[in-house]
Amino acid sequence: MSSIFRLRVVAVLVASALVGSCGTAEPPEPSPQGAAETAEFPVTVGSVTLPERPTRIVVLAPTATEMLFAMGAGSQVVAVDDNSTYPAEAPRSDLSGFQPNAEAIASYEPDLVVISNDLNQIRDQLGTLKIPVYLAGPAQTLDDTYTQLGDLGRLTGQVPEAADVVRRMKDDIGKILADTPKRADKPTYYYELDQSLYSVTGNTFVGSLFDQVGLVNVADAVDPQQVNAGYPQLSAEFLIQADPDLIFLADTKCCAQSPETVKERPGWSAITAVREGRIVALDDDIASRWGPRVVELVRVIADAVDESG
Repeated sequence: MSSIFRLRVVAVLVASALVGSCGTAEPPEPSPQGAAETAEFPVTVGSVTLPERPTRIVVLAPTATEMLFAMGAGSQVVAVDDNSTYPAEAPRSDLSGFQPNAEAIASYEPDLVVISNDLNQIRDQLGTLKIPVYLAGPAQTLDDTYTQLGDLGRLTGQVPEAADVVRRMKDDIGKILADTPKRADKPTYYYELDQSLYSVTGNTFVGSLFDQVGLVNVADAVDPQQVNAGYPQLSAEFLIQADPDLIFLADTKCCAQSPETVKERPGWSAITAVREGRIVALDDDIASRWGPRVVELVRVIADAVDESG
């Protein structure tokens, strides 16, 4: 994953959050309360209605790809975008979620397309071709993740399987949090999206996970009014002064960052996290997605808290 691609990811996240903060984004499409635990068609989720179980799904959203395969709907997927790197058996193609092309997507004859953002107004373009599109937008909370899993379960006819994924996620995360010591002196942390020092605040999905584990985000002081939609760009001077107890790197794949490269940054040896070796290298993909593997991210964060005590 190139640094240019990484910056585009950050830009899309910021733009999506800014649109939502201005009140112009479409509301989420939650499942109806008391949704049946069996697959029944036709089915309607939000503005999407499917007359029958889809068998030719195209996915332009890496997180949705992980969700669909986790609930056993992988055999219904005929193509995923070029950034859907997990699981390995996903039918990866050269389709782009950042520059979606309606003609290229339609060539797969899909009966459902799943996207995470509506770049190039791709939903309207596919709508003119009578291709149903489900928008699986970025989650803000774990509850959003669970709702999205439920929606995809209903759309694919995998209702009990999706519910099982949600139950396992809740159980696993609940156990991790219960086993994590509650510290009176909450450690501070810096979360790095790329080497240009873009970060997240506690008002983002990732930030909310750290909050649950009991960490304090140094970036919150930079963007208290959410002017940067929860994705501020920090400076080396600020971070050295903030002196976080822990550093989490979500740019190990895209940008070849590591504890070693951080230690070499001018002035960073004064930071407690660097001085005491509390720099945690994350898997970029797991750290940037809100699917079932978020359990792994919560576990890494909790382990870091244990080791810093």
